[in-house]
Amino acid sequence: MAGRINDDDIKAVRSAVPLDSVVSDYLQLRSAGGGQLKGLCPFHEEKSPSFHVSPAKGFYHCFGCQEGGDTVDFVMKMEHLSFSETIERLAAQAGITLRYEEGGYAPGRQQGERIRLVEAHRAAALFYAEQLGGAEAEIGRRFLAERGFDQAAAEHFGVGYAPAGWDHLTRYLRGKGFSDKELTLCGIAQEGRRGPIDRFRGRLMWPIRDITGEVVGFGARKLRDDDNGPKYLNTPETPLYRKSQVLYGIDLAKKDIGKQSRAVIVEGYTDVMACHLAGVTTAIATCGTAFGGEHVKILRRVLLDNSRSEVVFTFDGDAAGQKAALRAFEDDQKFAARTSIAVSPGGMDPCELRLAKGDEAVAQLVEERSPLFEFAIRSFVRQHNLDTAEGRSAALEESAPVVARIKDPSIRHDYAVQLAGMLGILDETFVVRRVGQLARFAREKGDRPQQHRRAEPVRQQPQPRAGRAGGAGPRNPGQQVERELLKLALQFPSLVAPTFDAYREDEFTAAAHVAVRSAIARAGGVASAVEADDGFLARVREAAPDDTVRRAVTELAVEPLHTRREPDEIYAGEQLIAVRLKAVERAIAEVRGRLRRLGPQAAADQMAAAQSELWSLQQYDRSLREGGAAAL
Repeated sequence: MAGRINDDDIKAVRSAVPLDSVVSDYLQLRSAGGGQLKGLCPFHEEKSPSFHVSPAKGFYHCFGCQEGGDTVDFVMKMEHLSFSETIERLAAQAGITLRYEEGGYAPGRQQGERIRLVEAHRAAALFYAEQLGGAEAEIGRRFLAERGFDQAAAEHFGVGYAPAGWDHLTRYLRGKGFSDKELTLCGIAQEGRRGPIDRFRGRLMWPIRDITGEVVGFGARKLRDDDNGPKYLNTPETPLYRKSQVLYGIDLAKKDIGKQSRAVIVEGYTDVMACHLAGVTTAIATCGTAFGGEHVKILRRVLLDNSRSEVVFTFDGDAAGQKAALRAFEDDQKFAARTSIAVSPGGMDPCELRLAKGDEAVAQLVEERSPLFEFAIRSFVRQHNLDTAEGRSAALEESAPVVARIKDPSIRHDYAVQLAGMLGILDETFVVRRVGQLARFAREKGDRPQQHRRAEPVRQQPQPRAGRAGGAGPRNPGQQVERELLKLALQFPSLVAPTFDAYREDEFTAAAHVAVRSAIARAGGVASAVEADDGFLARVREAAPDDTVRRAVTELAVEPLHTRREPDEIYAGEQLIAVRLKAVERAIAEVRGRLRRLGPQAAADQMAAAQSELWSLQQYDRSLREGGAAAL
């Protein structure tokens, strides 16, 4: 059993791998100003970016779902790893050899299960790639050459060959120290009559990588007539591989998808290869399954989904391809991006098109795309005889519900007018009215559950979002100034040191703000960050009493300041003054209330003490307003 990872090694790993570079493997980040980055949150569905990353501080926070933390937290949540597995993965990425408190340097068997499975896949991919150069793999090389792929293309995509024997790979990986259990668990091997045997034999192999570039599975293409298996055989569902959650080529395409704000969806591995080699480097494909909701989630994050981005679906021109295109229509409105479709002429897929007409034809296919809405509508219309009134009526009744499903009213109206033109119906208003009627019916049908909820005897009031710092956000002016001061203390401690450390907890009104102020004090105050800014935020998070306060610290450390200029001592002084003035105003109000409660019958010494206290507070209030930060 592995010992505890050395604390110094953990610190080295945390500082060696920049948070923004790790997060960028999973989603597209754009500047949010002030050195901050933002993107679509990978932990919940959202239409506009609320996931903020502070590279300088090494923390992230989502202002939508309240998830936050550092690099280790992010990888743990994204990959569902334990703390130790995450440190091991990041250490391998940074080239750091870990030491364990019990047993010195860790051998491979001490690593977490997921790390081991990833390493087994990596070793298998190298094995397959080496086999492609052997004599037996000549049939595989010929298959690639016939489709226009040379050795360089095969190497770029990691294409390999699985030998036809029963256990060539299994024996090879056993020699690398992997157990039979690991090989069957990750789907590389399967149980035979006398023990594990290779799952893939005598086939051309494509490594399937996740968004970070790690091999998580394989796609295997049949090459010989005596192979009784399916044409394509993929890795089964494993702890690493979920076909509904992987997109072939996403590791190669993600940067260009972000740069070009466009993704091209194709149907197979060779189509991805053909597109990339033809210059369409944003091409990706599903792995043996239809494009679905989980794929949409991955793509939206990489695309930074908005109205300026675009998703292009390419399908064969045959009936099956058009059916697949109509399935894609079902997912269309999950994107904010424009969605289009490119159907290849003559029923050719991108690989066949490149082979027949060259790279330019593939690029042209994508450029000559048409809106997916229009394609879907035309597909239904074409199924009817528009020369007869009965055919036009049937086409309208089948096509109108498609138009009615369009959420944007202005786009829905435009397509209703287009539908009238496709059908040859001169009365456009009739078609527009019919589409509007169907859209209204759909809305009413969707509202029925709401009617049931209104019948309930007790209605729950909306609750403030969990994790928000005491419910005190930018819209609460009474607590905004103290929130801004806490952000300065965490993000720019030198600007408020040492004055901030003299502020009492009762000068903050929101419960979460009080808790964060207390955590800063327990971590040594902002003065300790100025003296040695080594892990100040980490110390504050460790000083937090629970996860709720820890989330609040992370949120305040990442949230942008409410200033358009670069924060400086003047701005910091303004916030210090504002918080202190609010505290003084509350103290004055409290003393005035005490005086009213004492009344005219109060003892003279009590009245004198209260009046003296009020006078002192009023003088301090005046000096703060006139003298500014110098009066603190």
